[in-house]
Amino acid sequence: MSVSYHSLSSTFDRAISRRESRWDWVNPVVMGLLALCGLLCIASAQSYFGGSQWKMQLMYFALGALCYVGVSLIDYRYYLANAHLIYAAGIVLLLLLFTPLGETRFGARRWLDFGLLSFQPSESAKICTLLMVASILTRSKVGNVADSLKTLLKIAGVVALPVLLIFSQPDLGSSFVFFPLVFALLYVSDLSKRFFVTVFGVFAALVALVAVDIHGYHAFLKEKNLTAMQARGQYQEISWFPLRDYQRERIITFVAPEAVDPQGIGVSWNQRQSLIAVGSGGILGKGIFEGTQAKLGYLPSSVAPNDFIFSVLAEEFGLLGGLFVIGCLSALVGNTLRIAHKARERFGMLICVGVATILMVHVFVNIGMTIGIMPVKGIPLPFLSYGGSFVLICCVLMGLVQSVYRYRKDF
Repeated sequence: MSVSYHSLSSTFDRAISRRESRWDWVNPVVMGLLALCGLLCIASAQSYFGGSQWKMQLMYFALGALCYVGVSLIDYRYYLANAHLIYAAGIVLLLLLFTPLGETRFGARRWLDFGLLSFQPSESAKICTLLMVASILTRSKVGNVADSLKTLLKIAGVVALPVLLIFSQPDLGSSFVFFPLVFALLYVSDLSKRFFVTVFGVFAALVALVAVDIHGYHAFLKEKNLTAMQARGQYQEISWFPLRDYQRERIITFVAPEAVDPQGIGVSWNQRQSLIAVGSGGILGKGIFEGTQAKLGYLPSSVAPNDFIFSVLAEEFGLLGGLFVIGCLSALVGNTLRIAHKARERFGMLICVGVATILMVHVFVNIGMTIGIMPVKGIPLPFLSYGGSFVLICCVLMGLVQSVYRYRKDF
């Protein structure tokens, strides 16, 4: 009888252990903390004007939670088998922008209008491209550049199509994310180091071309005696480099703001007000709903709840609040890389590395632009910035990571 009891107890213990090992709790807990911080900051940024975007954000998080659970319950190898169909769906969504469904806001055609809801397909394209590139690398042998040339050409074609479609919207920020994503996936696939040296050389050459173009833009402004705002749209008509003038403004504002906006009331306004908000928060901040830069409109309502949400947080919660959020985001990335290490095969590992890379790029660029170490780009902060498309996509990305964790032992 005692043998039977111990056998039953051992079986029960193994079942409990198996259930616990099927679910990673670190990521969802951290996601919840970040979501709560985001809701508070969005509500604070709009409290003076009586905005209700935080209510919409709450709804997006509810939908995102459903997406997270739904994606995590599906074996991630299903996405390997259907990566080409998922990628094709992502491209179709991008092409729909050039139909009557496409909606133009702030001079960019980035949203699909479905009546009650609008969607930004450039965000879903990140997932579709990640899965497609990961599937190619999983099925292909990667070694030296010569042996890997066919694989690299496939990946180049897969990445080039969404990047060109997103860049033409125009959306330089979202298109930028694809390059470190692919670079990271190739790096962990043990591609020859010569490839990365070549890529670095190409990148350096591209930076040099941008520098030449920006110098020409600056000379054009001086010759015509125009401000950046007055000249907007003129230089792009005669330039050989495929940048829009507002993108040139952002770059030169970062490098030499006094050259295009000496009084700080033009193209450098948002970043200057962001620096004031971050600096005025001090160590402990002014307190929730006590910040002034966003509430009084110095940091415009069009950017405070999304691209510059970290500025609102730093003003109201101070350095400690900013470090807490950065710590949570770091934990999210670190735990995702831990799950990548636990993955039993390449596709799961590549998914997690890709998700971690997307998060890191968004965090570094977004926080960097709010504190003046990066040029201003339309890249939101994961789980904090307002925006339905990005919230849903972040939840789907983390759902993929959870799926890798759940099914890592099923081999």
